[in-house]
Amino acid sequence: MTRFKRSEKINNLSASLEDYLETIAMLKKEKKHARVGDIAKSLNVKNSSVNVAINFLAKNGSVMHERYGYVDLTHQGKKIAYEVQKKHDILNKFLNKLLFIDTEIAAKEACEIEHAVSVATTHRFERLYMFLNKYFFKKDEDIINLKKYLEKWEE
Repeated sequence: MTRFKRSEKINNLSASLEDYLETIAMLKKEKKHARVGDIAKSLNVKNSSVNVAINFLAKNGSVMHERYGYVDLTHQGKKIAYEVQKKHDILNKFLNKLLFIDTEIAAKEACEIEHAVSVATTHRFERLYMFLNKYFFKKDEDIINLKKYLEKWEE
């Protein structure tokens, strides 16, 4: 996988357009290609909605697409998709492994949060996670105690 230097400001795209780029990258990884129908199915939207988004992203310089052909990410599109996915992964891990949020809920909420926080904030979540694991969770019982403490407030 290509590594990109992280930047504070990734783009000026809406959350929805970021999701399109993230989905295209995922489809290319899984299927080696992305088509409008595949993107629509994955995002649970109509093909016409995908076409509007792809046309905008093509004008923006994030994707390349020929009518009835595959959708491909440009270098810029790959960079944005990578950053959005990285933010998602960090937030998902934080929610699931540190706050013990159910796997499906953590994934859904990470997807919502990833668009609202900066890269710098996401890095802080990641660093906090690493710090706590290194200095506070030395034994399995430390994690168990945290889980019990968090669950106590739900009663």
